[in-house]
Amino acid sequence: MNLWNETKSVSVSKQQVWLAYKKVRSNHGSAGVDQIGMEEFDADRSKHLYKLWNRMASGSYFPPPVKEVEIPKKDGKVRRLGIPTISDRVAQMVVKEYLEPGFEKVFSQHSYGYRPNKNAHQALESVRVNCRKSDWVIDLDIKGYFDNIDHGKLLLAIEKHVSEKWCIMYIKRWLQMPVQRKSGELIPKHGKGTPQGGVISPLLANLFLHYAMDKWLELTHPAVDYVRYADDAILHCRSKQQAEYVLRNLKQRMHDCGLELHPGKTKIVYCKDYRRQENYPTVKFDFLGYSFQPRTTMSKKTGILFLGFDCAISISSKKHIAQKMKDLDIVYLTHKSIVGVAKYLNPYIRAWVYYYGKYRFSALNPVFQLLKRRLIMWARKRYKRYKTSLNRAYDWLERVRVQFPGLFYHWRLGFY
Repeated sequence: MNLWNETKSVSVSKQQVWLAYKKVRSNHGSAGVDQIGMEEFDADRSKHLYKLWNRMASGSYFPPPVKEVEIPKKDGKVRRLGIPTISDRVAQMVVKEYLEPGFEKVFSQHSYGYRPNKNAHQALESVRVNCRKSDWVIDLDIKGYFDNIDHGKLLLAIEKHVSEKWCIMYIKRWLQMPVQRKSGELIPKHGKGTPQGGVISPLLANLFLHYAMDKWLELTHPAVDYVRYADDAILHCRSKQQAEYVLRNLKQRMHDCGLELHPGKTKIVYCKDYRRQENYPTVKFDFLGYSFQPRTTMSKKTGILFLGFDCAISISSKKHIAQKMKDLDIVYLTHKSIVGVAKYLNPYIRAWVYYYGKYRFSALNPVFQLLKRRLIMWARKRYKRYKTSLNRAYDWLERVRVQFPGLFYHWRLGFY
């Protein structure tokens, strides 16, 4: 069957919509303003997808508002996400999948966020390598980046690389789409901002910063190495004077692009180690959940300890995991045995180990000790014989570990 309908004014095929739907479905996600979740959407999937294709292919698709959702941040504030409806996520995925291969040919190799075959661990490794070569770092934070992307400047970048008028038409409609607050109030965009939570937003945000920062840095400061993950960036400089000069210029560049560096979070950092022993007040920065700072390191060749500058899970990330454990309410889990508890918790433990255990795995030990205390509290709540004796509860968990060393994921790795 020919999946293209020649009578349609826009070249969007049923196959494109179907493949986009499968990607959206695999990403899960909650309902938008129409309150239709994935289960309800799937119950009448053919109707929803045909309606979407018919409207997209005729040029008559207009996206509904996005639903505002507040997500707590590590600093106690909230991040406002804009959640599109499932149908709109599929529509955005159609355009994203169509444009992304062309954009990938343009983007810098130093940009890692929300890109195929790029990830946070690669970004972290690049920062580690650069910190060994350069003495100084600019830890960059853009204030309210997604909320302040200038639509006019973004569209100039889009039109430079996109010749398909239908893609530009739909991108303009998504950029103009208002946000619906919990109260039902609709908040217009006023020519700037793209909602975090949208499928196409990271691609557009990467394109904007490609010209606002990446390309600018490469043209005006070619000696400066940098690593960018979405709106988080680390710039590596040879001297304090160079770092101060680059930062001054970058502030002006951001201002010219309608953006602002966060005055309290953007800082210049000295990468102190056994070779670089001058005294400066700031010798630490956080990036992608890891803290880079002077750390005692053992040489792989000689086994001798020395002061290096490296990364490990950050304090704020440990607090985030501790909060997640609290949210999981481990102490009051209703599983009948520790086997059920392990089955429930292992996906979370595996995710923590996979991401935060990449560098200096031993730094996760406080996380595992907290988990151990939670498991002991669960046992004392579950079994009467341990309520009056903490030591007996610890002895019980140790017997379980010896008898079933692979029960919890971190036990298999030698942590308990």
